[in-house]
Amino acid sequence: MAGTLDTDWALGWIRESARVIAAERTHLIDLDRAVGDADHGENLDRGFTAVIGKLDDADAPGTPAAVLKVVAMTLMSTVGGAAGPLYGTAFLRAATALGEAGEIDAVLVAAMIGAARDGVVVRGKAEVGDKTMVDAWSPAVDAAHAAAEAGADAAGVLTAAADAAQAGAVATEPLIARKGRASYLGERSAGHQDPGAVSSAMILRAAADTARQAHG
Repeated sequence: MAGTLDTDWALGWIRESARVIAAERTHLIDLDRAVGDADHGENLDRGFTAVIGKLDDADAPGTPAAVLKVVAMTLMSTVGGAAGPLYGTAFLRAATALGEAGEIDAVLVAAMIGAARDGVVVRGKAEVGDKTMVDAWSPAVDAAHAAAEAGADAAGVLTAAADAAQAGAVATEPLIARKGRASYLGERSAGHQDPGAVSSAMILRAAADTARQAHG
């Protein structure tokens, strides 16, 4: 169907995510050094490298959801700290939202992003304003639903979500962390972007860029 996304897109998204995380590994480490354990970039890079290994070794997944399930289970088993469970839950919930669909339209893309965000919220017990990944995911969800309702195609919904996530990540800089290791710093956590919000925005941007390329 015109304007929809398929399993090839899902595979491309994860490969592009792995590429971006590898390229931005040091940047993410530096962000996390300011507010956490300085391991966010290293952990995510290791996790996505393992994901690509799994996808390369296995038979090609038959649906987008099958791709995301491989991502979820691999990240949960290979990524240390909070990021593994949070991202693993996000991708698992996203896969569940997609079900057995072989073609993903705009409405299903918005549902996928919403399910991923809900997984992060449930797992991390965080809300908007806590200076966490949720500050990128929640505006992404709102933008995705608005774009879908306005008639955007799947790629347009992802672009709107990625733009909102990026703005949300930037907006974490002045916040005082209320969750996670950064919360131990109190007011000293202000002045730094949250590394999880930044990596979330990167992954959503990878999804949007891959979708635009798929639609030529």
